[in-house]
Amino acid sequence: MAKAKTIRVAGFGGQGVMMFGQLLAYSATHDNLNCLWFPSYGPETRGGTANCSVIISEAVINSPVFKNSDHLIAFNGPSMEKFQSRMAHSGLILYNASLIKEVLTIPDVLVIGIPVNDIATELGSVQVANMVMLGSYLELTQLFKMETIETILKKFLGERKAHMLDLNLQAIAAGREFIKKKGVTYA
Repeated sequence: MAKAKTIRVAGFGGQGVMMFGQLLAYSATHDNLNCLWFPSYGPETRGGTANCSVIISEAVINSPVFKNSDHLIAFNGPSMEKFQSRMAHSGLILYNASLIKEVLTIPDVLVIGIPVNDIATELGSVQVANMVMLGSYLELTQLFKMETIETILKKFLGERKAHMLDLNLQAIAAGREFIKKKGVTYA
């Protein structure tokens, strides 16, 4: 990893935005990288706005704040509208094409729609839409090995939610497969 990766994950509360960001942060720590995870919530518990910033770097990270992100993961329209103009050159935007229908073309930014809600529903639970998105993200960026993600996911779910592990792993695999079939690459 030549330079720090700045990642913004945004959506409504209850869409798994924070879990997505935390899995990235824990995976970075697991792989002996420096990482900061910074959550931001709206005043509502569910249905309100939620976003988090993640910075992953081999070098020391001096601040959790960044203006433009290298990667944006947008789970809903308002998040896409709010953050799409704050992208670094050669950036990547993944958005929930199940909910976001109109997207701007942004110069020097790869923008890919993934119908995460639809794919998750086919798997049996819309609750794993964030894991479908995570799988797509990992396939494009190759940021972490699957073994790392599986280890962190097991720890994150714990014993109480261990029964959800297989479904979450299926969702990650489905997201990866979606990108493979689409034939898109990101350097």
